[in-house]
Amino acid sequence: MNVSADIRKLERHFVPADFKVTTWETLEPFFVELTNRPLPTKEALEHWLKDISELEAVVSEDACWRQIRMTCDTTDPALEEAFTYFCMEIQPKLQPYSDKLNRKLIDCPFTTALDQQKYFTYLRSVKKSIDLFREANIPIQAELSVMQQQYGAIAGKMTVEVNGQEYTLQQAAKFLESHDRELRETVYRKIQDRRLQDKDAMHTLYSGLIAKRHQVALNAGFANYRDYKFVELGRFDYTKEDCFQFHEAVKLHVLPLIEKIYERKKQKLGLDTLRPWDTEAEPDGVMPLKPFADGKDLYEKSVACFEALNPFFANCLRKMNEMQHFDLESRKGKAPGGYNCPLAESGAPFIFMNAAGQMSDVTTMVHEGGHAVHSFLAHHLELSAFKEYPMEIAEVASMSMELFTMDHWQAFFDKEEDLVRAKEHQLERTITIFPWIAIIDKFQHWVYENPTHTVEERTAKWMEILEEFSAKSIDYTGLDHFRQIGWQRQLHLFEVPFYYIEYGIAQLGAIGLWMQYQQNPQQALQHYIHALSLGGTRTLPELYAAAGLKFDLSPAHIKTLMEFTTKQMAELIGD
Repeated sequence: MNVSADIRKLERHFVPADFKVTTWETLEPFFVELTNRPLPTKEALEHWLKDISELEAVVSEDACWRQIRMTCDTTDPALEEAFTYFCMEIQPKLQPYSDKLNRKLIDCPFTTALDQQKYFTYLRSVKKSIDLFREANIPIQAELSVMQQQYGAIAGKMTVEVNGQEYTLQQAAKFLESHDRELRETVYRKIQDRRLQDKDAMHTLYSGLIAKRHQVALNAGFANYRDYKFVELGRFDYTKEDCFQFHEAVKLHVLPLIEKIYERKKQKLGLDTLRPWDTEAEPDGVMPLKPFADGKDLYEKSVACFEALNPFFANCLRKMNEMQHFDLESRKGKAPGGYNCPLAESGAPFIFMNAAGQMSDVTTMVHEGGHAVHSFLAHHLELSAFKEYPMEIAEVASMSMELFTMDHWQAFFDKEEDLVRAKEHQLERTITIFPWIAIIDKFQHWVYENPTHTVEERTAKWMEILEEFSAKSIDYTGLDHFRQIGWQRQLHLFEVPFYYIEYGIAQLGAIGLWMQYQQNPQQALQHYIHALSLGGTRTLPELYAAAGLKFDLSPAHIKTLMEFTTKQMAELIGD
């Protein structure tokens, strides 16, 4: 199919071109008009849906920019106020209108005359929103939106001093790659000690979030927030039991492979015992990989890498750069993590990350670049709702890009041996990420099934789950006080609850696409582009099928994919 990155901002037909979201009073008349408009024909209904879509895009993009600006600078109170104003004064007033418009759509006699394949997933989602809507939840959800951002404010202030210089925790992590073991341990302990300083604030914030989320679930008639969230996330195609099966498969088929990876690491470093500050290290005399110098260099090398894979992918990054839609380097006062934020009206998304010159930053950049390509490919769809694709396919877009691009990482590495090390790092990560996904997911199930738990009970359960999925080849002696708060570094727990199993499901899809890529690169890329261009207009199994994949969480399927990845790694390192 022909695809172009020459994206155009959506033309407005319903909302005036110069309109900006400022107050609810100026925004409400658009919702009133849509609520009251007669829909005498199917054509009138379709026109009405396009006007709703346009208004949604305007409002969504405004909200996204408020969040982007705030995460880029957590120290500016005006940026936080602008975001909080939207969450407390605009978002709560939008929700009753969204519910009215949803009901108007479902009640309209012409809705059944719409193309049922094209509108199936959208109408299913609308019905789900009607079922979940409760007036009583509006103020709670507004408070949650604001509270969730406190995580970034707390974490954004965390810095440590190494050799007389101040570093963010992301920047300091590069010292864990040093061949100087004493330095690695010192920095590891400094990072963990810094996290300990805010452990009580994090506990208090999380307890507050759990209580409010549980109330939202009760108000909507659910026994717990987990069951509510599965419906809200639109998990129509798998259940909590599938998640539990995934956890068991990780223990059975992934943990033994990880033990081998760490045993090899221990031998390579010539150590009697492997400690947590050793897992990213290189042997003495081997310099840590330095794939880029700064944010500009990271961007340029990523463009070169994408160009070699598929020129369209590179053009997506170029368009974003032209629009100044990147903030790549780590700095004090910036929220942690990385994300690709779709911008519904502009079309070209925004990539935010905390690059510090490490190999893991390359992975993050191509990962978020995969999300960006997805945004470009879905932008042509006529309704904003059609572009709301399931997270399980969104993460296939990003994780497949990590694996596809490996053959073109010469952009980052001049020497063949460095390229091999980088690929080995990526394949190790492809496998070692699974237990952490299982840990975070299993922890969340327990947290929300037991919402009145104490901090002590939470800590005990966390340690129990952590132990269940931890590699026995790493020696954690004397580090339990650090490990007890390990969950606090995972922003998803605070900001996007239950969004984590998607990474595991999608990693399976990404490995499946990579298997295709090994056989026929062009066909694999065509499958990838075709599936992503469908946005959210198909069910999750249908989107996987469009990518030439089977939606399968069974232990047998996971075993097959793990064996393939292990074989690829063995061939790479000549094992």
